[in-house]
Amino acid sequence: MKALIIYFSRADENYAVGYIDKGNTEIAAEYLQELTGADMFKAEPAVPYARDYDTCIKEAKQRIGNAPLSRTLTDVSAYDTVFIMSPIYWGTYAPEIETVLKGIDLSGKKVRAISTHEGSGLGNMMNDIKRICIGADVDMDGLAVYGSRVRDSKAMIKSWLDKRRV
Repeated sequence: MKALIIYFSRADENYAVGYIDKGNTEIAAEYLQELTGADMFKAEPAVPYARDYDTCIKEAKQRIGNAPLSRTLTDVSAYDTVFIMSPIYWGTYAPEIETVLKGIDLSGKKVRAISTHEGSGLGNMMNDIKRICIGADVDMDGLAVYGSRVRDSKAMIKSWLDKRRV
């Protein structure tokens, strides 16, 4: 089995944790990579978000449905499993994740998801992934990790993986 982690993560000011050098989702993605050996693709916005949290969230709302990336991913044919990871913005994954997902064919792939959040859990992320990943085997039992606790989440991610036999 070959796996790919597609993730969006943002450093700077984050809700409940203040200014950070590395985004919470990136930390979780690195743990997942250690546990699976998966390749990684970071969805980077063409225009970076503001450093402060309140402005970033306003910008994210404006980018829903139109979040250009600095680089694209077009071919995932080499992968059996795709992990989608994102903080929860406006009730679902970051807009950049939708841009990535609209550009690739995930039919026949196993799709698994992890969110980082500070109280919204997975939000609508799983339903939105199911909606956009037509033909994929979407595991609706995603994992929600508190961003403020992400540095201690490796065992939680491993336990979640073990239940999926990934």
